[in-house]
Amino acid sequence: MKDIQHYMRPGTLQLPALPPLSLYVHLPWCIRKCPYCDFNSHEMRASDMPEQRYLDALVADLDAALPLVWGRTIHSIFIGGGTPSLFSPQAIDRMLGDIRARLKLEPDCEITLEANPGTFEKDRFRAFRAAGVTRLSVGVQSFNDAHLKALGRVHDRAQAIAAVEEAAQSFDTFNLDIMYALPGQTMAQLDADLTQALAFAPPHISIYHLTIEPNTYFAKFPPKVPEEDMAYAMLDRITEMTGAVGMDRYEVSAYARPGHRCWHNLNYWSFGDYLGIGAGAHSKLSFAHRVVRQVRFREPKLYMDNALAGQAVAQDDEVARADLPFEYMLNALRLKEGFALQQFSERTGLPVTAIQRGLDEAEKKGLIVRDLARVKPTVRGFDFLSDLQALFLAA
Repeated sequence: MKDIQHYMRPGTLQLPALPPLSLYVHLPWCIRKCPYCDFNSHEMRASDMPEQRYLDALVADLDAALPLVWGRTIHSIFIGGGTPSLFSPQAIDRMLGDIRARLKLEPDCEITLEANPGTFEKDRFRAFRAAGVTRLSVGVQSFNDAHLKALGRVHDRAQAIAAVEEAAQSFDTFNLDIMYALPGQTMAQLDADLTQALAFAPPHISIYHLTIEPNTYFAKFPPKVPEEDMAYAMLDRITEMTGAVGMDRYEVSAYARPGHRCWHNLNYWSFGDYLGIGAGAHSKLSFAHRVVRQVRFREPKLYMDNALAGQAVAQDDEVARADLPFEYMLNALRLKEGFALQQFSERTGLPVTAIQRGLDEAEKKGLIVRDLARVKPTVRGFDFLSDLQALFLAA
């Protein structure tokens, strides 16, 4: 990692203030790699998870990064993976204790842990709560056994239901991850999935269209998924069913009851800062004159070896001035409420004129509405989000 003076030197940007800061912690192991997954996750072989050594590496990684975020408050922590709930509650307790000893957390800091259903971790949820986790994100994906099998999930419908019941009892706020447009999925099956999910009265649901990502098993052996028109109809049905129970689609893939929006993700989408520690974790950090992106070493053993030697960062790049408008818009346009024009300048250090042409074009195509203070995607803009975002690519 470069010296702090390197980041503080003069540059072309002038950021009036630093945005809110979140912490992301990556725990890379899972039971089995899903065929659609392109995350940095690694199958755990029998007793093959060096829990304590990995925690030592995380602490060394954080220690080396502290000068870059010194004095800043952490608003949210997200522990993602892999399957973080494979780590013992004692390990999560130790990790959060180590983080608290080094960073100043907001009094009501949101601390999310990703968990996957399965009897092996069902009774752990209360223990995770006791360790300091405030929000659980349960990777259900579907309540249909045939679809779970097609997605390569290690749990079945009964385990999914048991896990969500346990999450609802243990946590005041929790999230269900659901996927749609699954291989062979019908509208009736989607209805059944959503009816089951909504029966738990979840405070938050993240719903993702199954996408075939490069370098995955599904990319080599693509399953037959619903046609595009059917997928759009499914999304309309999701928005209708969640809306009927008082959930608001506040982000392109997220639905929440009042007071239960995910603060961590909102910070990403409003171009806030995040420090990422752990194998393959990404960071986006702002300084007075520049915005920097970092990536940690991906492979867990390589990450541990390097982090323990004080060298966890594999890549460290300044975001080019010309790329900042697109980077900002890529995130902010995912939000139903859009963004304040003033915030664009605060977070990028650029004048609003940097996005003027794209805004004019987007408005002409009916993809946004705006006034002198704010820009919001229209319903059409939400439906054709990638077309809208592309209008802001650097020429």
